[in-house]
Amino acid sequence: MLPSPRIKGWCPGAWRPMATGDGLLVRVRPPMGELSRQQMLALCEAAETFGSGLIELTSRANFQLRGVTDTTWPSLMAFLVEHQLVSADPEAERQPQLMLAPHWQAGDDSPTIASRLQTRGSELAAMPGKVGIAIDAGKAPVLCDSAADFRIERSMEGGLLVRCDGYALGTAVSDVEAAVEQLIRLTHWFVESGGWDAGRMRRHKAPLPEWAPADTAPAASGAKLALGSHPAGQVVGLPFGRATASMLREMLRELVAPASVTAVQVTPWRRLLVKQKLVQGDAAPAVDGLIRHNSDLRLSIDACPGAPYCEQASVATHPLAERLSGLKNSSVHISGCAKGCARQQPAALCLVGRDGRFDVIINGRADSAPKATGLSESEVISYLENLGAS
Repeated sequence: MLPSPRIKGWCPGAWRPMATGDGLLVRVRPPMGELSRQQMLALCEAAETFGSGLIELTSRANFQLRGVTDTTWPSLMAFLVEHQLVSADPEAERQPQLMLAPHWQAGDDSPTIASRLQTRGSELAAMPGKVGIAIDAGKAPVLCDSAADFRIERSMEGGLLVRCDGYALGTAVSDVEAAVEQLIRLTHWFVESGGWDAGRMRRHKAPLPEWAPADTAPAASGAKLALGSHPAGQVVGLPFGRATASMLREMLRELVAPASVTAVQVTPWRRLLVKQKLVQGDAAPAVDGLIRHNSDLRLSIDACPGAPYCEQASVATHPLAERLSGLKNSSVHISGCAKGCARQQPAALCLVGRDGRFDVIINGRADSAPKATGLSESEVISYLENLGAS
């Protein structure tokens, strides 16, 4: 029997960093899912000054700073608060994660709902640390594959609905204020009906209350942001969700006048929407290391940080991911241990680290039964070539 990974059951924050293999992991939640150009530059400075210079973009659209130490953390927090990247009140971080669908504009329902929820955050029930809320009120939901316990979406009829994870249908509401009220009420129902024991909404077995009928279908899902030119600027990808501060700083430089970066919106898809003021014919400069084209096969690979960044990982994941990006054109998940971070859904190929080597899983998750075990990185490549997986 394989050893079970140690699941911590909570997510790191800024005020509550998590010890990892390369130091403290500090997670920054961009307010409203967006940072100004000045805040993005400050984040890069923070990563280099107080950490290792590595910045990650998570599947919940958060930034993570790696390599922070017990000594540098207090100064980092003062810096983040000063630049309004983190609230000065640690209790604000205990509120559920809000994830906004990207490409919102001022006045849209998504940022309006998020603003209302932030204002009334103290009215939300105290819930387990991994519980999150998706605000996806554009014309077509785009966060359907992203983890969230409660969702505010657009219905097929064009109105708003509130939907619980695990249910295909939601409850129709009349307007933005009604959506916020319904969601707040659902968080209290979740706790009062045993949600703390379940931990997440999808595992919660209590039937929905009568006042929250699951009877309204959400609108058909929309597409993720495509890489390249966008009406608001440019969309770029971070390889396996990671970049150096210097790469992101280069992205923000105004190298093609009169192009001007105004803000950066985060996504749960390892992509950034770099909002710019552009005149016709201008384009943002290419940045070495960032993904610019939708044909890049690295977009189909999910890889956790791996060793030495994660203390539970026994293998490095990103070097193998880079090698596989030239071989595989279907979904790939590389996990440093059986916990399966970076991807919860099955993948056509899943490689799991164990005792410094890899187990191979076909059409499954990190906790599925392997087809081959104990392979080195080179043996994995040979195994796949023999399977005709190239």
